[in-house]
Amino acid sequence: MPPAQNSETANGSITVKLDDLLHERRMTLTELAERVGLTLANLSILKTGKAKAIRFSTLEAICRELECQPGDLLAYEDFSEPSAG
Repeated sequence: MPPAQNSETANGSITVKLDDLLHERRMTLTELAERVGLTLANLSILKTGKAKAIRFSTLEAICRELECQPGDLLAYEDFSEPSAG
């Protein structure tokens, strides 16, 4: 199974774990696209971590179909250095 994909900025990274969730639920990307009403191309952009944004309505539809929480689908890693105290 390929690793989760991410979208990086200077301060952190959002990782999209769509492949993991699809694999666990034995669902294809095409099937999910049909269920949530997105094009396969747009869902693929999200899956590969190339999306710059996601609508709450899209996130809600994906979570509904995959029976998951947004935190199951997305993870944030902070790259900023801790401040000296």
